[in-house]
Amino acid sequence: MDGLSSDKISPSQRDELMDQVKQQIVIANTQELLTKIGEKCFTKCISKPGSSLDNSEQVRLLDLVCFYQLWNRCFRKIFVV
Repeated sequence: MDGLSSDKISPSQRDELMDQVKQQIVIANTQELLTKIGEKCFTKCISKPGSSLDNSEQVRLLDLVCFYQLWNRCFRKIFVV
């Protein structure tokens, strides 16, 4: 048997461990998604990389940031209890 067999930990410890694992999975998935989104958004929103952003680039980035902040709040309400 492995180190997590039911005779080694209590049911409440097992539930707590499962909750921690679920939260870590959600965090890892969110980090991966945000990294991919960041890479894709940069290439889509920033047409001429330079020392500053023009107005249209600022608006597009702000829209995306707002969208993903909203998405993140919803995601957390659904999956992180």
